[in-house]
Amino acid sequence: MTEHGRHIIILDFGSQYTQLIARRVREQKVYAEIVPFSHPIDEIKKAKPGGIILSGGPSSIYEKRSPKIGREIFDLGVPVLGICYGLYIIVDAFNGSIEAASSREYGSAHVSILKRRSPLFKGLKKREKVWMSHGDKVIAPPPGFTVTASSENAEIAAIAHDDMRIYGVQFHPEVHHTINGVKVLKNFIFNICSLAPNWDMENFIESSIESIKKTVGSGTVLLGLSGGVDSTVTAVLLQRAIGSRLYCVFVNNGVLRKDEAKQVVERFKKHLKLNLIHVDASKRFMDKLKGVTDPELKRRAIGSEFVKVFMAEAKKIGKFDFLAQGTLYPDVIESVSSKGPSETIKSHHNRVPEILRLIKSGKIIEPLKELFKDEVRELGLKLGIPDELIHRHPFPGPGLAIRIVGEVTPERVKILQQADDIVVSETRQAGLYRSLWQIFAVFLPVRSVGVMGDKRTYENVIAVRAVTSVDAMTADWAYLPEELLRKISARIINEVKGINRVVYDISSKPPSTIEWE
Repeated sequence: MTEHGRHIIILDFGSQYTQLIARRVREQKVYAEIVPFSHPIDEIKKAKPGGIILSGGPSSIYEKRSPKIGREIFDLGVPVLGICYGLYIIVDAFNGSIEAASSREYGSAHVSILKRRSPLFKGLKKREKVWMSHGDKVIAPPPGFTVTASSENAEIAAIAHDDMRIYGVQFHPEVHHTINGVKVLKNFIFNICSLAPNWDMENFIESSIESIKKTVGSGTVLLGLSGGVDSTVTAVLLQRAIGSRLYCVFVNNGVLRKDEAKQVVERFKKHLKLNLIHVDASKRFMDKLKGVTDPELKRRAIGSEFVKVFMAEAKKIGKFDFLAQGTLYPDVIESVSSKGPSETIKSHHNRVPEILRLIKSGKIIEPLKELFKDEVRELGLKLGIPDELIHRHPFPGPGLAIRIVGEVTPERVKILQQADDIVVSETRQAGLYRSLWQIFAVFLPVRSVGVMGDKRTYENVIAVRAVTSVDAMTADWAYLPEELLRKISARIINEVKGINRVVYDISSKPPSTIEWE
């Protein structure tokens, strides 16, 4: 576990909101770390947390294989807050009673605060709007616990044992639909746990650089640089620590944005002075993609070829001591919670002997593995990386290959590059780029009839996809101004040869995904 002084540990019972709890805590400048509910108690003791939060989860406490923890967690003398399923864990551990609710409660609800003097509810009103998501309910609090809130569907919506500093709530304070949820979390963090707001990017940069120097020593580090936010920030942070002993390999796979390869070389070699090795392998990739239409096979073909190109360049460098990756905290959480630590390593790397050697010997550097995406952006700005780089929209690893429905050909790539460039540039011009999570073009191999001048045409379609989101787990299609859509459509149809129709995707996630393939 990471040493960050006194911090919050979140035990994950499988809630869709667990990462959100960590984000809300970190927004208060207090470090929060997520571990599986089964994390060894000795490791938790060793970490000396200032507080523990038990997350929600999809299970019923009565299911045979429902996640449980021992009483030891409550014997540490550390404040505990249980949220939803976490509330049931507390009730179960201290011999209260729970049963299936006669009517489940999902969505917006109101709770009555019965004990407004409770340290957890300081500053709240008598009646609060909250977000519920539960099928069970507490019917009797454990001995010694006080009922501090109730709702129409759950007479016991919150409990407290002030002497032991153990609290449980039925609702989700981490979700923005709970109007004063942040206030509840702040009460727990500062009033109950007495933690100080000392988690910030300046401290992170300082400690990361020291840690990298100590780990790498006089060795060398190899990094695959994509030009995206994560790899850019990773590269600049590593460069600060070890200078020219960082080798960055940038592979042009032929399915990048328009002029992307040229811009990456210009940016990273000339301006950021990185030790950059640029490989134009676009023809190799296009040969591998010939005739491939299945999205998963496209991904595999690109991933496999990337490894071959990457390792060929690595061998030219000679021996390298460490492999760096731009792994973020959500990747780590996912791998530790459900798949095991080895899954943290990028899947297209872990079959290569040289990389396997580094993995097995622990020679992997992941300086961003404690950060969420918004924190990475903040870190990048603190490192002096230009704003336009830091706030670039996410771009898929397989690039435009999965934004071309059907076979990927050089002609289709060129068409999509031109269309996508128009979409992005016009959105920037309208001042809307930063307000969107993503906006991009998709090539559809669907031919439709059109009229240009006096001629009938029979050409392809471009779909425009624009979404708003916080973390890409859910996304809503963006309501773009009519004038912007009109301008994008007119320019694509007039300027991009082979396209005579533009459509706008109005699907949300779920049920649709953000990308088309």
